[in-house]
Amino acid sequence: MPLRQLLLAVGEPLLERVAGSLDTLVQGVGIFDPDDEVGAFPGELVLVVGARGREAVRSVRAAARAGAAAAVVKNDGRLDDLRAAAEDSGIALLTVRPRMRWDQLQTLLREVLEAANLAAESPAEGGDLFALAQTVAVLTSGSVTIEDAGNRVLAYSRSDDEIDELRRLSILGWEGPEQYLALLREWGVYQRLRSGEEVVRVDERPELGIRRRLAVGIRAGTQHLGTIWVQEGARPFAERAESALLGAARLAAVQLLRRRSPSVRPREDLVEGLLEGRVSADLVAGQLGLDPSAPAAVLAFAAREIERDRSEHELHQLEISNVVSVHATSYRRGALVGTVGSRVYAVLPEAGSSLTTLAGHVVGVLRRAGVRAQAGIGSVAPALGDVVTSRHEADRVLDAMARTPERDMATISDLRAEILLDETLSLVEANPDLRDPAVTALVGHDAEHGTELVPSLLAYLEALGDVRAAATDLHIHPNTLRHRLRRVTAVSGLHLDDPRERLVCHLQLLLATRLPGTRRG
Repeated sequence: MPLRQLLLAVGEPLLERVAGSLDTLVQGVGIFDPDDEVGAFPGELVLVVGARGREAVRSVRAAARAGAAAAVVKNDGRLDDLRAAAEDSGIALLTVRPRMRWDQLQTLLREVLEAANLAAESPAEGGDLFALAQTVAVLTSGSVTIEDAGNRVLAYSRSDDEIDELRRLSILGWEGPEQYLALLREWGVYQRLRSGEEVVRVDERPELGIRRRLAVGIRAGTQHLGTIWVQEGARPFAERAESALLGAARLAAVQLLRRRSPSVRPREDLVEGLLEGRVSADLVAGQLGLDPSAPAAVLAFAAREIERDRSEHELHQLEISNVVSVHATSYRRGALVGTVGSRVYAVLPEAGSSLTTLAGHVVGVLRRAGVRAQAGIGSVAPALGDVVTSRHEADRVLDAMARTPERDMATISDLRAEILLDETLSLVEANPDLRDPAVTALVGHDAEHGTELVPSLLAYLEALGDVRAAATDLHIHPNTLRHRLRRVTAVSGLHLDDPRERLVCHLQLLLATRLPGTRRG
């Protein structure tokens, strides 16, 4: 498990990185006691007990020689020597608060690593429960805990200093304190969570040191699988917190069922196969409980820029997938979300006219989270088996929007002309026999002499032959443009009074100006 993911799961207020790479892989947890004989700790995160501050320098170096990937020491405020020792030894260094008990920290870290291993062995849609918890925390502006039907904590989001005693005890003990659980039963909260799909509000209890909460039951039909809790922090809950929580509960249900039935084909594989036409709609519908005859539409999401750093790109793609999963499932219970290549797709059964609203909201949430994304919306397909066509349309929209980065989202009808033009130019580009030597001559003349015949002719054609309008767009005098047009005819031999020649020339000029090394003006 990467150190980055471990810190995300445990929470940086509890563990803080002092030195070393966040990509360091941690394979287990060990105890390093300077008074004991040094053993081997291959790839482990070791807890340095019995020493802190400068006293722990020797232990950190010894742990590195024993093969440890990372070491944890208690923070006494004197870290310079420790940091230098860790950097020299090539080991990651973390600190923990002085009051933290080593046995509690060891238990916590081992539980997180075991949960990560379970998720890796049996992946579920949208990543593991820790990733889902963190996504819900961002969408609700709260601190999230996911519990099973026995009130045992399965995963939780990172926490800030605004957590209450209940959340702290729940995370450290991996289950809710019995005293508070009794109060929840007395108030009827559990009955409401188990009896239906609704978000339950739990009022703040200052006398108990308990902040306000939202909760929703995780259900599969009539079966109660667990609960998602969101504690309010320094900021109030987000405007659409309850909607996000409903979507998260549906995703969590899939993940919990997947853990119980590992023989079922992974949902992610089914969605990808459906989008690519490799898996039949009847199989998908049968395994996921959908109506194969219901109409459906596909939304495609992609980051506006592909990051050079692979890990950063994968992180952004995971964030997009998580946000899309939560909101799409909130929009339609039967929503399917999958990733193909660098794009994230949502298949929405019985999609309505609010697809643009949903897409716009997802893009807005991602923007606020620091991820710039675009959304392409395909047409509604008549049945689940026809979503390949809707996905193809959504892809065509995203391809067209790549040339218009100012757009956040669009439908196939919004960009039909741009899409058809772009695909026509791609066909011309792929077939050299369709190139017009007259336009090639103009491009060569501009490159050799530094002239601007190509952009001038293109502006003239786009202005439908209106010299004054074209000259205004080019910020030149009309007589200057007339002179350039005469040079165009002389250099290329084009007959601009022939409408068919003008049409072919216009297409060729558009292709020329989108190729590298050609100025448009």
